Amino acid sequence: MIIVMKPEATEEDIRRVIQTVESFGFKAHSVPGVSRTGVVITGNQGAIDPSPYADLPGVADCVRITKPYKLVGVDLHREKTVIRIGEAEIGGAEMAMIAGVCAVETYEQTMLTAEVVAEAGCKWFRGGAFKPRTSPYAFQGLAEEGLKILADVRERFGLRIVTEATDEPALDLVEKYADVIQIGTRNMQNFSLLKRAGQARKPVLLKRGMSSTLEEFLLAAEYIMSEGNYQVILCERGVRTFSSHSRFTPDLTVIPEVHRLSHLPIIFDPSHSTGKRDMVIALARAAVAVGSDGLLVDVHPYPERALCDGPQALLFDQFRQLVSEVRAIAQIINH
Repeated sequence: MIIVMKPEATEEDIRRVIQTVESFGFKAHSVPGVSRTGVVITGNQGAIDPSPYADLPGVADCVRITKPYKLVGVDLHREKTVIRIGEAEIGGAEMAMIAGVCAVETYEQTMLTAEVVAEAGCKWFRGGAFKPRTSPYAFQGLAEEGLKILADVRERFGLRIVTEATDEPALDLVEKYADVIQIGTRNMQNFSLLKRAGQARKPVLLKRGMSSTLEEFLLAAEYIMSEGNYQVILCERGVRTFSSHSRFTPDLTVIPEVHRLSHLPIIFDPSHSTGKRDMVIALARAAVAVGSDGLLVDVHPYPERALCDGPQALLFDQFRQLVSEVRAIAQIINH
């Protein structure tokens, strides 16, 4: 249920509604809007009786929510959510380019890449310090040492850092060093990790599971938001199908559908979805054309020597080409 407050409702009115909700053992989420505030009730197992709230001072209406996701949807939150850290933003007028190394391997490799990303006018840098790999013998990342290198990237180039947390101890470290906590595809339904991410006070970038429906994807975001963290960025990165010509099948249809159903920003990862360098630029162009709020792209100074996902990493000149082309498309779309 959403308790819609009157435009003239006071802070005391809102506080009284929240206290009433909590007195019944439910959770209350205050969601400010342009002209009025809504209080979303979660934690209920069935229908909620609106009568305890309807006559409280400042209450305009009590609206039942039929969708399984309450905080993610547009029933109350009509304005698009924009994630802002300093001058960098995701979901705003400017398309967000999050680029960098799939895995932090060395200080030199990371800094060379960060310099090119910064010179291209990008504001976000991605790099993996913890790497969940299919094989237990594959490179698993540099852990805290990698996070320290990423922190140096922010200090040296002013780029905001996005990096993955693979479990709760890793999330504690990522929260300490990074600007955005990434939850990867393999952990999209790791509900204890989602709840811990919801208790963090930094934005969370949530990747769609490789075999997950859109509803499951949105409900995973709901887990994070139900814990009080409303700064969530969705990321489409391809799903498993019968196709064998790319690593996964990029589901670009999910981008406009998310914009229809949710106020959260959604970006696209053309690198992990295709797994092939020669497909990345084309899919990135397509994603921006259908309304993606940004891109998550792998770049590497010498991908033939990469310890992780070298075949999908763009060379520096290719990355510059991608940035130029998708910005031109974004400018046309925004006009």
